[in-house]
Amino acid sequence: MKSATFDLLTTVEYGGCSAKLDPAKLEELLRDIPLPTDSRILVDARTHDDAGVYQLNDETALIVTTDFFPPLCSDAYTFGRIAAANALSDVYAMGGRPLLALNLTMFPSAGIPAEVLVQILRGGQQSIDESGAFTMGGHTIDDATPKYGLAVTGTVHPQHLVTNAGVREGQRLVLTKPLGTGVAMAGHRLGLLSGEAYEAAIEQMCLLNKTGAELMLRYGVKGATDITGFGLLGHAKELAEASQVTLHIDSQVVPALPECLQLLRDGCIPGAAFRNLRFVGEQLEASCSTEYKMLLADAQTSGGLLMAVDADRADALVADLHATGLHPHAAVIGYATAEEGKTRIIIT
Repeated sequence: MKSATFDLLTTVEYGGCSAKLDPAKLEELLRDIPLPTDSRILVDARTHDDAGVYQLNDETALIVTTDFFPPLCSDAYTFGRIAAANALSDVYAMGGRPLLALNLTMFPSAGIPAEVLVQILRGGQQSIDESGAFTMGGHTIDDATPKYGLAVTGTVHPQHLVTNAGVREGQRLVLTKPLGTGVAMAGHRLGLLSGEAYEAAIEQMCLLNKTGAELMLRYGVKGATDITGFGLLGHAKELAEASQVTLHIDSQVVPALPECLQLLRDGCIPGAAFRNLRFVGEQLEASCSTEYKMLLADAQTSGGLLMAVDADRADALVADLHATGLHPHAAVIGYATAEEGKTRIIIT
């Protein structure tokens, strides 16, 4: 379902997860804000994980998260689908099941037809329905630039919780979706991306990480994250630091969306990629070509899961991802090692 009543891209300069604040500056800003502690808090902001986790009892923990952003595409319904899928992804990244959702909406009371807001919410509801969660309401304010997303509560058994601190030496890194959504959207706005490549990027962003999360649990994964605004490199840095490991990534086997590598070779590099490179800083050791380094730094919107699985099970996990028909590009892209006192990202 699509709505052509209004081009949302006319309202923004940066959309999707590319609109996030510079991660290095954000880290500095939040450093001295004290957080409460409690034995029932299993995960909080200290490890920069995908969501917070609070244990209710021996069988159930709550996962709480939120995400919203300005439009990254013209169509309102598609924007709603992608924004909701992106918000739901944080629950999946931690091995959970979305339970409840609240709409977070910023929309101008004048200048854009009200039907556009209806289409955004309808698109978001499609993703929520696909997840099996229940919409409980939300909050809307008047704002010149449209923005949409969700606050999501999910559940997980405490023993099945997946965090970014769960990667272990010797494990293989599996990525479930191709990279390049930031590049693709930039190329589309500049008229440099084919229609087919644009639709491929939209399809990946609308795809929930639900099936990937189900397989992640089946294979006993304990360390994972989803790839969003900080790019694969930024989120890999958080995995490495929380797990105290070094991550080795083979850039040549990292899946990319159609035409994105050529766009990067031609100089179509979104600004968020440079911010993400600064965030990783001296922890990055890269001997690959520039286009691959920038692909790994590209800010993703509703990207895939990056998970660490035991080496003897990695190929089987990828085969099962392929067999679903939803993740044909899933691949083993690297491995983890442990070096005392060091956490690095090494790209070859």
